[in-house]
Amino acid sequence: MKQRVTSQGKNKLMNVNELKVKGIFLDLDGTVVNSKSAYIEAAKIAFKALGQKSPENKVALEIPKRLEQGLTISDIMNGDTKKFLKIYYQTFYSISHEKTKLIPNVSATLEILSQKAKLALITMRHAPTQEIMKELESFGISKYFTCVVTAMDARPKPSPEALIKCVEALDVEMCSCIIAGDSVNDIRAGKAAGAGTVAVLSGLYLCEELIKEGPDLILNDVTALPGYIK
Repeated sequence: MKQRVTSQGKNKLMNVNELKVKGIFLDLDGTVVNSKSAYIEAAKIAFKALGQKSPENKVALEIPKRLEQGLTISDIMNGDTKKFLKIYYQTFYSISHEKTKLIPNVSATLEILSQKAKLALITMRHAPTQEIMKELESFGISKYFTCVVTAMDARPKPSPEALIKCVEALDVEMCSCIIAGDSVNDIRAGKAAGAGTVAVLSGLYLCEELIKEGPDLILNDVTALPGYIK
């Protein structure tokens, strides 16, 4: 496949041919739902609990990026990191169903994608599948997913373990699947598993950060994906 990157602000195509797939794995936060408000609120509450001033939103959104990559946040907050993270995670999970909202036009996108391939959801949230399903049901999109895998079911991305579970559940071959997500870990997990990779710019990561991972396709958001699926 030929490679091309289009101008800033448009969909960036690393491989311009259409993708022929039987299974599509979708990330949750930053891909299907916008979770930025929940991340910011969780940070504010955690900082306040430790008697510290809340950071600017840009800094608050750096926290989940660092955490999912296993990087330190010691330069962002002072004091007991374990205590901070306990409050941070508890707050995020308790408010996520209220503070998150669907990426615009995602419902219609999932309807189209579900007619082209089997869909699975893979999230790095350390929460029971039932909790994630409740959130999906509240948005009216749970019906589109054959399988939902959380960080409680498999080692989180960039491990390929969750993708392997999805392949088994969907009864498809990995080489006929793609993973779409907003983070570097989505791309790394897809490459480790041998699946196609699609990066979206609707989450926490910049285009420049995602390009470095070499995804097959880069889109502004997942609603553009149906146009590239056979």
